[in-house]
Amino acid sequence: MEYLTRGLDGPHPRQGARTGRSNCMNSPPNVLFLFSDQHCQSVAGCYGDFVAETPNLDRLAAAGVVFDNCYTPSPICTPARMSMLTARYPYRQQVWTNEDMLASDIPAFPHALGAAGYRPVLAGRLHALGPDQFHGYVERHIGDHAPNWPGGPGHDLGILRGTNNPTSESIKMSGAGQSAYELLDEATRDAAIEQLRTFADEQQNGGTEPFSLTVGFMLPHPPYVAREADYRRFEGKVAPPRIPAQDAESCHPFLRYWRDERGVDDFLPEDCTRAKTAYYGLTYRLDCMLGKVLDTLEELGLTDNTLVIYSSDHGDQIGERGMWWKHTFCDQSAKVPLVMSWPGVLPAGERREQVVDLLDVTATILDAAAAPELPNSNGRSFLGVAKDSVAPWRNRVFSEYCMDAGSNFTNGRSIQQRMVRDGPWKLIYYAGYPSQLFDLSEDPDELNDRAADPACRSILQTLTEAVLADWDPEFIARRMESRAAEKNLITRWVRRTVPADVIRWAIKPEQNRLD
Repeated sequence: MEYLTRGLDGPHPRQGARTGRSNCMNSPPNVLFLFSDQHCQSVAGCYGDFVAETPNLDRLAAAGVVFDNCYTPSPICTPARMSMLTARYPYRQQVWTNEDMLASDIPAFPHALGAAGYRPVLAGRLHALGPDQFHGYVERHIGDHAPNWPGGPGHDLGILRGTNNPTSESIKMSGAGQSAYELLDEATRDAAIEQLRTFADEQQNGGTEPFSLTVGFMLPHPPYVAREADYRRFEGKVAPPRIPAQDAESCHPFLRYWRDERGVDDFLPEDCTRAKTAYYGLTYRLDCMLGKVLDTLEELGLTDNTLVIYSSDHGDQIGERGMWWKHTFCDQSAKVPLVMSWPGVLPAGERREQVVDLLDVTATILDAAAAPELPNSNGRSFLGVAKDSVAPWRNRVFSEYCMDAGSNFTNGRSIQQRMVRDGPWKLIYYAGYPSQLFDLSEDPDELNDRAADPACRSILQTLTEAVLADWDPEFIARRMESRAAEKNLITRWVRRTVPADVIRWAIKPEQNRLD
């Protein structure tokens, strides 16, 4: 069952044809990759939200191409980010949780850019654990909020302690105030601007190398706390959830478990409204920071031959279906925004319906830069699609969510789940639970589970076979159990020896407040 754009024959499902730089420009582009955290795709003006204020993201969209169906490889931070780096599925590098380390000998896209003559630089968030805090970047500025090592000394959010996690505190302790994450992003913004000025000076003084800069922002990741002016900007304007929570009888059993485990049914309506209002304020503040970086790019005369990409690691459910945070394959959690601009190469003001993912974003960056392909990559370049809406494309992506029993969020339960989006169909496979099947062309809100529909039996079988063809939940469960023992030993070593954090931004408890 293949869904190809306009019926055209496309490449193998995970091997997209490279377009080559000769089809683009005579010199490789600068690459500016703007990467946020937990940005629900729909909360942006360019995605049709008339309450959200994202003028800078909207102007980037007006100058380039917006993708409506981009997915994360995992609806949780570290596995999504590590898969984006390497263009490999989480199971292929065994990075499933926020406590897993990416092996240093797996090539990442900054390695490929470096091999092509770039000097890849990162400002801000990477969220990698372990001794390798670069993964191909040759310079890092600002650093992460969290320790570089599993079990290392955590950051203290003071009065907002715990509100960055999927806990009841994150909803109840929300509203106007300040979180240190916003201050971290301001430092990241300033470092990115300074780095752009350095690149411009180098190029104006005869340097011939294009630049590569990744800017990793924290916002709009919880705490759901926005500065007062930003919070008041949206107070009274944010609508209640459009998709109601299902009752216990009709709710899928895993989602029912997750809701019970996280206590979401205990949230008061006013708490949810306050948290969602703050989320809109955080998204607006992120957009302001993006604007400062884009303004600097233009001011320095670097826009014309710079490929600018904006995306996020995963979404946020912001109260839809009574759910919050990420951790599920609902589109609010699994979809991410994707906006690309490259003047003179990509069209302006166009949209794409093709189904892509962050692994494909990585492959596309390397294609545009005429950089070597990553060995063993699962990503496909969609540069041809970005240029031409009828270019061949195979509309299939996968995402996985796996947790070991030691996770802070699962209360001793091991989880193995995988999603496939294939054309209009989405199958969610839950190890130990019934699957879900949705036809998003008729049911974009995922309200009508067709898994038990006799008319969908062949589709269910085909997509289940696709999910399990190279992914074994029983093996993953065993491997995660053995890795847990390995991680526990390293954690004990970290706590006894206290290795230095190589690159880390210091968070202070007093930086956090609720007004």
